[in-house]
Amino acid sequence: MMLHLITSFLVSVMAASTPLLLAATGELVVEKSGVLNLGVEGMMLAGAIAGFAAAHATGSPMTGLVAALFAGIALSLMFGVLTLTLQANQTATGLALTIFGRGFSALLGAGYVGIAAPTLTKLHIPLLSDIPLLGPVFLGQDVLVYFALAMLAAVTWVIRNTHAGLVLRAVGDQHEAAHSLGYRVVPIRYAAIAFGGAMAGLAGAYMSLAYTPLWAQDLTAGRGWVAVALVTFAAWRPFWLLIGAWLFGALMYLALYVQATGLHVPTPLLSALPYLGTVVMLVFISRDKRRIRLNRPAMLGRQFSPRV
Repeated sequence: MMLHLITSFLVSVMAASTPLLLAATGELVVEKSGVLNLGVEGMMLAGAIAGFAAAHATGSPMTGLVAALFAGIALSLMFGVLTLTLQANQTATGLALTIFGRGFSALLGAGYVGIAAPTLTKLHIPLLSDIPLLGPVFLGQDVLVYFALAMLAAVTWVIRNTHAGLVLRAVGDQHEAAHSLGYRVVPIRYAAIAFGGAMAGLAGAYMSLAYTPLWAQDLTAGRGWVAVALVTFAAWRPFWLLIGAWLFGALMYLALYVQATGLHVPTPLLSALPYLGTVVMLVFISRDKRRIRLNRPAMLGRQFSPRV
């Protein structure tokens, strides 16, 4: 009985952390390029409704993932045009993008409330997936769980060990110097923003096609904001992104288990527990001021105007 409870808890934690991990990985790349995009929540909502609608129309959740990916990219490029080409304020534009994504998803999703859509199938390897504890947790998840972990590992390796990662960090730390060396700062930032949008779109699709395969307004419930906070308070370190995402998932399901036990704890407090716990933990992590200064992109949020 206890083993079954632990297994169920860990499987749930992996699922709850996946949308955060996807969105935060994309935002990490965006911020490493020197751009601050606060529109993650809006892009997640756009991805959620686009993925849900496409999957419902075609009967294929993979088609839904593709639609969500392009919806996230479309909104992110809107942000890019406004901030990189038209030089609008990044903070204000990101907030506007979130408001737009929320309204856009509510409008398109009005006809899908209460309708089920095809869900992502979970991996099952004969014998291996049946191993107690390890099988269901690590070999019984859907494809986006593994994709999120693989993308975090890939992004970590690219940023730290490749020329492309060096260029990305140079653009985020000293865009004038990178430009003087011949690197095209604006196109590089466009590419980073598009990647962040794609990851946010997939994060939203995971919410509507796997985590809670039904459409509801504000389905993401603030997870886009948590993803942005994870990047900042983890001091732009991928390992702590993973820890923060897992912590959020653990606290979310811990609150549900507390409710199931019948303990008299105020429901609003339990609902806020994952968000409060994640912030407290990441604030504790971020107390290392020296490491934050070393990892924070120096040009984060600053505009770049190419000089001829």
